[in-house]
Amino acid sequence: MTLVFHNGPVFVADAQRRWARAVAVSDGRIVAVGTDADVRAVVGRDVEPIDLAGRMLAPGFQDAHVHPVMGGLTRLRCNLEDATDLAEALSTIRRYVHDHPDSEWIVGGGWNYPWFEGGNPSASLLDEITDKPVHLVGADGHSSWVNSTALRMARIDAESPDPSDGRIERLPDGSPMGTLHEGAMRLVEDIAPSESIGDIVAGLLEGQRYLHSVGVTAWQDAWIEPGVHQAYKRTASSGDLVSLVRGALWWDRERGIEQLEELLKASTESIGTYFPRTIKLMLDGVCENHTAAMLSPYLDAKGAVTDNAGIDFIGRGSLDEIVAAIDAAGLQVHFHALGDRAVRNALDAIEFARQRNGWTDLRPHLAHLQVIDPHDIPRFRHLGAVANIQPLWAVADAAMTDLTIPFLGEERTRHQYPFKSLIDAGATLAAGSDWPVSTPDVMQQIHVAVNRQSPGHESAEVFLPDQRIGLADALVAFTAGAAHVNHFDAATGTIQQGARADLVLLSGNPFDGEHVAGIEVDMTVVGGEVVYQRGHKE
Repeated sequence: MTLVFHNGPVFVADAQRRWARAVAVSDGRIVAVGTDADVRAVVGRDVEPIDLAGRMLAPGFQDAHVHPVMGGLTRLRCNLEDATDLAEALSTIRRYVHDHPDSEWIVGGGWNYPWFEGGNPSASLLDEITDKPVHLVGADGHSSWVNSTALRMARIDAESPDPSDGRIERLPDGSPMGTLHEGAMRLVEDIAPSESIGDIVAGLLEGQRYLHSVGVTAWQDAWIEPGVHQAYKRTASSGDLVSLVRGALWWDRERGIEQLEELLKASTESIGTYFPRTIKLMLDGVCENHTAAMLSPYLDAKGAVTDNAGIDFIGRGSLDEIVAAIDAAGLQVHFHALGDRAVRNALDAIEFARQRNGWTDLRPHLAHLQVIDPHDIPRFRHLGAVANIQPLWAVADAAMTDLTIPFLGEERTRHQYPFKSLIDAGATLAAGSDWPVSTPDVMQQIHVAVNRQSPGHESAEVFLPDQRIGLADALVAFTAGAAHVNHFDAATGTIQQGARADLVLLSGNPFDGEHVAGIEVDMTVVGGEVVYQRGHKE
């Protein structure tokens, strides 16, 4: 049976930003693209026609930085993703505790800094709900909220030192408040029950299901630790994993270069649609908790300069050698680089690797890019470094206006999320959601990239309006751009004859002036198979 999408519009997403009117799919591949007449001329009689009727067909969305296992597990646990404030979050936690009386621990996540005064939740709020140990990871994955039981079990008290790569938030008397940042999260994580391989597989498959529902057909998993690696291999072998996945193997910052041999072995274990050919380096934290690595120190609440310029999770002295060794081994590097010092360190390391190893087509990429010094923007093109953006964060929300701008100051605020400047300087943009940090809904992400306003808040301030980008550029970042950084561009990312049939059918055409964030996914096709239809039970 040949699927024939006809009566356009079809956004091809190629370099020329061309359009078509019809597409035919057979045996997992796109067999024809063109006008309705062009496609009718090459297909037989055994067809299933799908009238686009003004709805836009596009290449399947790709997410260049996402955590499907974490997102899937969050949806299966105490999930705070849908809460809009603290009251809703506490209600969700109470309901989860009531509905899971046999759970020894309450685990989950999805809370947001602006819900709490100063951005930090307290153990006392959880103590009022349960005396079972509680561990809830923040939406950004950089902080956790724990109760007093968990603190006691982890032996965290006023005398406990901060780890070198993290911070224990404290009350005025020095006792732990209930918020653990970055490396301090491990103090509780290490005593909490670990997920079984069955749990991880369930999380992965739930993550895949949810990503399909928002039109995502391929992705780069930005955190492949050994259990997740095994889950991907198992589901790829069984055929349950149907999407193309580029896996970013996790670099343990507590270890040294000796771990490269283990990661190289794991990188040879591609199977089915799973390709673990990337290594993830976490260079810094986030601005909201002042752990993003900055070229100059943060300000305090009164605007005075502090002595804190964030944390380098990998020392500058060793980063060059690590990146050069990974590059020489033929693997891609995926950097978490949020602050301007982390961005510069990553670019310097790429330059060092280029000088030592020569030019390769491994496509190193820097994710998040909240603050970039203007002098570093042209270096992306010069070094062949891809800018991996998470558009949803580029808005004047509470996390920005209350927890970020006062501590960055006016000048650095102007350098945040410079999407248009990167495009103008010739950088290649790929886009990702960082789900479950934020929604994987691509149309909401694109809405922000184009408008620099949160969906549903169109009367709000436009955040740095000069950095808005065009709709076509935003769509390409989630299709051809992400396919490029995922190394799937030979077969996906554009609609062309012979390509793998990964497609998304939207409920409208955003180029017709429709409200971008209001457009939904009507159908998702992966490898020629319909994996999601809006309104159909799975």
